[in-house]
Amino acid sequence: MTRTYLPGIIAMAAIVVASNILVQFFVGDWLTWGAFTYPFAFLVTDIMNRVYGPSAARRVIFAGFVVGIICSLIGTQIDVQIAPDFAAPAVTLRIALGSATAFLVAQLIDVLVFDKLRGGSWWKAPLTSTLVGSTIDTALFFTIAFSAAMTGVLGADHNTDFFNEVVATPFGADLTRWIGTAGVDWCVKVGIALIALIPFRLIVGALSGPTTEYR
Repeated sequence: MTRTYLPGIIAMAAIVVASNILVQFFVGDWLTWGAFTYPFAFLVTDIMNRVYGPSAARRVIFAGFVVGIICSLIGTQIDVQIAPDFAAPAVTLRIALGSATAFLVAQLIDVLVFDKLRGGSWWKAPLTSTLVGSTIDTALFFTIAFSAAMTGVLGADHNTDFFNEVVATPFGADLTRWIGTAGVDWCVKVGIALIALIPFRLIVGALSGPTTEYR
């Protein structure tokens, strides 16, 4: 049975590794390239859930969680140049904790929501579960990793001052930078959730065969 899950585990691991690498490279002022790869983790989870069931989806999630922790541990050992006279780890404790917590909680809730809706129209379960999971993922990650409210619990790092500046955002209002970034990130996740319905339908159909029931 593990062999059946292997493509899902490999796909999830590849997305997690790629996202951890691409998050180091910015696209404009509000996003990194990782914002465009990470949301596909929900696609992998939903495909596994639809074809093999929630237990299989959870196994793939836990595999991705372990890979993510390994990536974070590696990132803590790599310094990046923040200023001419200052270097800091690419992954701080707050980022590592926020990333791991957000991934695990959001993905597991995705499985729960999907399972509740699996009997409805084919698109409702993947779209709704991904939107709910993406919202939770975004809120947890940015709050834990960057918000000043968590500084008393987790301490400050070199990101804290930068992400808690009040700046003009694409939403037409001045907001704390981490809130503006979270908003842009969430919008990207929503867009990819809609686009991902196409590969979801095609891949599930290919894996399940002509007996798959869609409404």
